[in-house]
Amino acid sequence: MKAKLLTTISFFTYQLSISQTEKVLNGKVLSQYIPLDKVEVINKTAKISTRTNELGEFSILVKQKDSLLFFSKDYLFTRLKVTLKDLEKNNLVVEMTPKAEELDNVVVSRSVFNKNEIKNIGNNKEEINKIIIRKKFDEVTSRVNVYDGRIKNGLDFSYPIFDKPKKKIEPRDDRFKKLVVASFPPDFFIKNLNLKPEEKEIFLNFCNADPKSKTLLEKSNDFEIMDFLYIKSEEFKTLN
Repeated sequence: MKAKLLTTISFFTYQLSISQTEKVLNGKVLSQYIPLDKVEVINKTAKISTRTNELGEFSILVKQKDSLLFFSKDYLFTRLKVTLKDLEKNNLVVEMTPKAEELDNVVVSRSVFNKNEIKNIGNNKEEINKIIIRKKFDEVTSRVNVYDGRIKNGLDFSYPIFDKPKKKIEPRDDRFKKLVVASFPPDFFIKNLNLKPEEKEIFLNFCNADPKSKTLLEKSNDFEIMDFLYIKSEEFKTLN
C-alpha cells in the first residue's frame, strides 16, 4: 500500500515539476502536409519568439499553459495553449490555413455570354454562376415592359428648375475590415476578444472608422493588427 502511495506521489510530483519548469518544445508547422518556412512562432506568455526553418521545424522555450502564436502573411494566424501532453510528447505539429485569395481586376460583359465574357476569373465556379444568373435576369427583364410611372404628354420634371443639387457620397473604405476578416478565423472574435457573435459586424465597423486602421493597412503586419484589435475591443466594451 505504501509502495503504491509513494508511486502515485512521485508521479504527480513529476507532472507538477514538468508543468512549472520551462522546457524546450520542438515542433513543425505545416499547411496541407507542406512544411512552412519563416513562420513567426511567438510565446506570448514568456514574450519570446523564433522562426521555422525550411523544413517547417522550430524549437522554443515554454511551460504548461503558455500561449503560442503562429504568424505568416499568407496564412490565417493560429493560436494554441501548451498542454502537459505537448511537453511530454515534445513533437508538436501545427496546421495553418491559407488566406482566401481575392479576385482583382475582374471585368465582366453581359452583352453576349461567350468565352470573351469572363476575364481574369479562370475556373472560379462561384463567379461564373453569378454571371449566368445575371444574364438570365437580364434576358427576362429585357422582354418585360414595366410601367415607369410616366404620364403621356405630362410635365417634364427633369427640367432644370426641378433639379436639386445632389450631395456627393464618398464610398466607405472597407479595406481594413476585409483584411481582418481574411486574416483571422471567425472564432478569434468570440474566444480571444470575448465579443458576442452579433457584435462582430459592429465591432469591425468600429475599428474600420479609426484612422489608425488605414496606417496598419500599409504595414500589413498581423501581429500589430492583432494588438490593435485587442485595444479596440476594450474600448468597444466600455461603449456598451
